[in-house]
Amino acid sequence: MNLLKPLARLLSRPVLAVVLVLATLSGCTTNEATGRSQFLALSWEEEVRLGAEAAPQFIEQSGGQLPDQQVLAYVRDLGGRLAAESEMPDIEWEFHVLDSQVINAFALPGGKVFMSRGLMERMTNEAQLAGVLGHEIGHVTARHGNERMGKALIAQGVILAVGIGGAVSDEEWLQVLGVGTAVGGQLFLLKYSRENELEADALGVRYMTRAGYNPVGQVQVMEILGEASGGSSTPEWLSTHPASDTRISRLEELIINDYPGYQTDGVYVFREAEFKQNILAPLSQLPPAKHGRGAFLGPSEFEQLTGIKWEQAQHKNCACHPKKR
Repeated sequence: MNLLKPLARLLSRPVLAVVLVLATLSGCTTNEATGRSQFLALSWEEEVRLGAEAAPQFIEQSGGQLPDQQVLAYVRDLGGRLAAESEMPDIEWEFHVLDSQVINAFALPGGKVFMSRGLMERMTNEAQLAGVLGHEIGHVTARHGNERMGKALIAQGVILAVGIGGAVSDEEWLQVLGVGTAVGGQLFLLKYSRENELEADALGVRYMTRAGYNPVGQVQVMEILGEASGGSSTPEWLSTHPASDTRISRLEELIINDYPGYQTDGVYVFREAEFKQNILAPLSQLPPAKHGRGAFLGPSEFEQLTGIKWEQAQHKNCACHPKKR
């Protein structure tokens, strides 16, 4: 399955000049969160509009919103406090909890963050939840979705040209994002690079520590998912956010060097009791999740849904994993 196939008609449009237009995208800018320069395919207003258009279908395809207002309010409060510590505190952030057993979390361009019930049920403290939400907030502030959408077009040989009909429509951008696909955009989300993930990890730790949470919670999430994955199956969140040894070691190095207070009592919190009372206890009283036969997508199910070979989804042959020597 090729999400970019609907854009092939761009190649046949009449043009006044054949140009690979990084210059005609929204342009090169320095990202406040990461400090690096990046080419962006969309303006911020376009990101917000596309995220708003895509969100309802992502929610519908993932079991709908969790039917518990207490849990929703708790996650939204925590997400709001983390976002307030970011470089984009004033945008209209949204935090959703999906009634899905599939272990996953993701963010759409424009500030919409999603967390699955299945992932939260495996956590043991609030610092872990803050780590995942902070990571997804980091994808938004780093504008990774915007950046990857532009690179996806270029990688597929789509030439944007200066001339009549050279613009890409909202509908076409939504197709690149994955709206309308069988797995609710996961094919697009698989495109994040190791560099994107390392940036989002660092930003997530930045935001969670500013809010007072122990950064070790971020590492604990990786360990929980690693244990949960067992054999041939893998949590969907690890498919879209590869947890390589390099990534985990970078997290540990970052925490030791930049957040030495993680071992000192009273500097950061985990809030195990509060998480159990406000998240785990209410979740245990709910009926089974509406979405997801199980916590994992196995190789055959994943390939059937996506058309992508399991090995490719694991990023074993790309820059997301260091090559073995």
